[in-house]
Amino acid sequence: MDMNKTIERINYLYHKSQDQELTAAEKTEQSQLRQKYLQAIKVNLCSQLEILKPQKNEGKYSYKPCNCGKHHH
Repeated sequence: MDMNKTIERINYLYHKSQDQELTAAEKTEQSQLRQKYLQAIKVNLCSQLEILKPQKNEGKYSYKPCNCGKHHH
């Protein structure tokens, strides 16, 4: 299941839970989908943080995500 479908299903189960009690299977599915979503966010964040490298500039450290020259860092 791709992430958009995962989010759609999480939202569907949330809205359904507001109208009626979810079954045990639906509660389990909701929990598993939420964990999958959170894991994807953590992986994405970690990969973005790995790109950042400290650069020493005039005695101060700054973090530059790229060397493209198009951004003011």
